[in-house]
Amino acid sequence: MSGTMPATAGHGQACCNIPPVVSSGYKPKGAYQDVGGLRTYVTGPSDATKAIIVIYDIFGYFDQTLQGADILAHSGEQKYRVFIPDWFEGKPCPIEWYPPDTEQKQRDLGNFFGTYPPPKIAARVPEYVQDVRSANQGISKCGIVGYCWGGKVVALTTKADTNPFSIAASIHPAMVDPNDAEGVTVPTMLLASKDETPEDVKQFEERLRVPKHVETFTDQIHGWMAARANLEDPRVKEEYERGYKTVLQFFAKNF
Repeated sequence: MSGTMPATAGHGQACCNIPPVVSSGYKPKGAYQDVGGLRTYVTGPSDATKAIIVIYDIFGYFDQTLQGADILAHSGEQKYRVFIPDWFEGKPCPIEWYPPDTEQKQRDLGNFFGTYPPPKIAARVPEYVQDVRSANQGISKCGIVGYCWGGKVVALTTKADTNPFSIAASIHPAMVDPNDAEGVTVPTMLLASKDETPEDVKQFEERLRVPKHVETFTDQIHGWMAARANLEDPRVKEEYERGYKTVLQFFAKNF
């Protein structure tokens, strides 16, 4: 494990009191709205002054991801309005394609990534943030959280000159590239699984020149805080909870 922030530094315990995690049959607290022409899952207080844009993984709106958004929105002293836009317009990647252990699955996944390369989506994010702010006049600052494929979108968005965010979190990100860290100018966290390349994660951390928290959850798979989280496994559930507490702690201190 590496990191620059002790678990209890700079904030009260209140931000650590997340709702009980539901293992299966989760009932989302939010609702779907049209934001800038994109169907969007929206959760959290309508009078919140800070927003979090969540970039889901390639599997789209899974209960584990929606529950994570609700945790971010409804925990701790600072309340957030959370938005998950549907970049795939109702056609996410079937989770049955993962892991890609056949040639057909590899082809299908390759085609999906070819249709939705992270740079293409990252280029659309700043305009989406403008749409969020236009529809929610009380929001003064925005943060971003992304999972897997969405973690790469976070890196590309926040290192760009057009970055609209004040803070960022990449959660078990795909395609970790230390070069992405060099353009980042806002507080950034990266929570890695055992499946990301350790040297890439280490170099990414070393190149960040901003408030940061980089940590590897060494017994968790790529996807443990989003669609691939098996929350009926007590250890996964425990680390899912700890992961979201870690995000909330970093945001409480730096957002």
